[in-house]
Amino acid sequence: MPDFGSFDSRMDALHAACPVILSKPGATAGHPSDQNFEVRWRMASEYCAWLYFTPDQKYEMSMLVEDSSQDDMIKRSCRLPQQVEDSRYPPGSLKHVYVLHNHPAPLSISDKDVRAIIEVAQVHGRAVETKDGTIPVAIIAFFSNSYRPEAPSCDGFFEYSLHTNVLMRWAPDALGHWSGKRAGTVKWFSETKFRIEFD
Repeated sequence: MPDFGSFDSRMDALHAACPVILSKPGATAGHPSDQNFEVRWRMASEYCAWLYFTPDQKYEMSMLVEDSSQDDMIKRSCRLPQQVEDSRYPPGSLKHVYVLHNHPAPLSISDKDVRAIIEVAQVHGRAVETKDGTIPVAIIAFFSNSYRPEAPSCDGFFEYSLHTNVLMRWAPDALGHWSGKRAGTVKWFSETKFRIEFD
């Protein structure tokens, strides 16, 4: 496992994971309106990891996965293994809580993200039981508003889980306090067909 540490709080774990992921090469490309954004975007990568809950009541992050072979010049993606293997714990004892990844530009949850969490729910269920109660399994997309590869700023993350039709955007205020607000909705037509409507 990476040198990430164990966390008692899932929010503390998310806040710690954000700069770890955004500091990877090509994890940020800046804002689409920036000069040279398109060049940086072509070089950008998406990294993903699991945030999981352990039998000793801690939150941990798995090893990062990067997919350097992209089949779409417009979109970035990475694909996680279905299960975390952590030799410190018995097989089947880990609870997969969040799919973590970066968005190289500060853009909201995508259709691919929603489809990914549908697949996750088929394997791990829509929610897991932790010491914090029942937590909906969700996908998290970290982003930075600026292009500073030497010291990327973690400016927030988008969140979506299948227990709601609301996309959330979390960001810190000037004092570093994080709060969430609605960024859009997912309109469902069937168990697999949907449309994202952004606010």
